[in-house]
Amino acid sequence: MKKFLVATLCILCACAMTVKAADATGKKELTAEQKAVMTEMLAKYDANKDGKLDKEEKSKMSQEDKDKMTKAGLGRKKKAAAPATEAPATEAPAATK
Repeated sequence: MKKFLVATLCILCACAMTVKAADATGKKELTAEQKAVMTEMLAKYDANKDGKLDKEEKSKMSQEDKDKMTKAGLGRKKKAAAPATEAPATEAPAATK
């Protein structure tokens, strides 16, 4: 009986992982606003006309345009920095002989 339960649990876990992986690979469709903002940014900053903004092109963007892209939901989300719990040490540890 235990073997049957373990086997069933393993099969269910494998199915759940397969479904989750299939969901993660699907691309989300851009909204009309996102398409308009992306078209505007590509026209303005895509120097090599490859249809993508590389790091160099993004670095030349104004802060206003970066904010516009973020507001539209484009670009990567920055992780919030963890608050510092301890003050940084100002003294070097004592040397041992």
